[in-house]
Amino acid sequence: MGAAMRRIQVGSALSAFGVGFTVPFLYVYVAQVRDLGASTAGIVLAAFAMAALIVLPVTGRVIDRRGPLPVLMGAALTASVGALALGFSNSEPTAIVSAALLGAGTAVMQPALATMIVWCSTPTTRTRAFAMQFFLQNLGLGIGGLIGGQIVDEHDPGSFITLFSIEAVMFLVLAAIVVTVRLPHAPSIQDSVPKDGSAPQSGLRALVRHKAMVQLCVLGFVLFFACYGQFESGLSAYGVEAAGISPSTLGIALAANTAVIVIAQFAVLKFVERRKRSRVIAAVGLIWAVAWIAAGYAGMGHGSQAMATAAFISTYALFGLGEAMLSPTVAPLVADLAPAGMVGQYNSAFALVKQLALAVGPAVGGPMGAALHGPYIVTFLLFSLGITVLAVRLGRQLTPLQNQPYVAKSRVVAQGAPESESAEPQPANS
Repeated sequence: MGAAMRRIQVGSALSAFGVGFTVPFLYVYVAQVRDLGASTAGIVLAAFAMAALIVLPVTGRVIDRRGPLPVLMGAALTASVGALALGFSNSEPTAIVSAALLGAGTAVMQPALATMIVWCSTPTTRTRAFAMQFFLQNLGLGIGGLIGGQIVDEHDPGSFITLFSIEAVMFLVLAAIVVTVRLPHAPSIQDSVPKDGSAPQSGLRALVRHKAMVQLCVLGFVLFFACYGQFESGLSAYGVEAAGISPSTLGIALAANTAVIVIAQFAVLKFVERRKRSRVIAAVGLIWAVAWIAAGYAGMGHGSQAMATAAFISTYALFGLGEAMLSPTVAPLVADLAPAGMVGQYNSAFALVKQLALAVGPAVGGPMGAALHGPYIVTFLLFSLGITVLAVRLGRQLTPLQNQPYVAKSRVVAQGAPESESAEPQPANS
């Protein structure tokens, strides 16, 4: 890992550390601490999500035209202002505007950081680079949430000002770190795996007509809708209402999810990077199907409460295993599908799909998880199996090197031997 990549990874981890201070407590802060009510808290959370949906469609083109560094700098400064303003917000309008700034800034950071990682990597190193980013971000979020939980006091608004101030400072630290990064004059996309024949050369129309990218976006929507979009909405509501899970146990389940990611990330990396990406994603669908079966047992089985609790925690742990397998698979694939000069647009398009799934997921899963227990489990079990089907179909659209970049590395090694043999002195012709 070069110096530029190290700085990008450190900055990304520190920003996640800052976000961890506030994300678990945003609803409580707006609704109870500032006494603005549950409806205002819902509007604030919606403003956070809607701001991301507004800015992401134009982010990719700006990244490709201006480069990821100035975009990331602007996003970090915007998010810092939003976080600090939210800490001091004591009215509905200021809370909504602050949340919109914070949401827009953090949303733009994702494709900007992803593009910087692409620029500073090659197809054979990209898998590990994105795995490292995912590992460090989850570690940062977990540690931030743990420390934030010790600082927060719902009876003291000042404690929340401290949390949001720390988050704002971490965004400024990210900006200070990445401004020292010396990016290549041109992205290393020239070393990328060959693009399939269906990939046009440039523009939004090119992205829409790129069959493999469209299929990956559909797959990505299902991935985020069926997993991430349920963590703090449908699945938690289902756990409380159907399985009798206490709020403290929900925290343990989320901790189990993070622990599995941190522990398993590099254990599965060597296994994942040598397999076809489409097969890895298909396997994740099957693992998550088992997770939903475990959740079904927790809420509708006839075992003891202890067994239901263990099954519910196992659900989150299995989701974590799938996430650890996806992190070195999906993001690098987005980059390897992008034609030269469109890396930012491809990363932004995929980030937009993620935000849409995270917006729709809670809206659909929340009411179902709370009231329609059987249909909820069956629905998301089918979505998980759909991930497997979609991944197999996607594999047919990918070139061998897009689907398995490790092959390129193996070929380079294999081609080295004959060259060294041919370098031996040859007998002179008489």
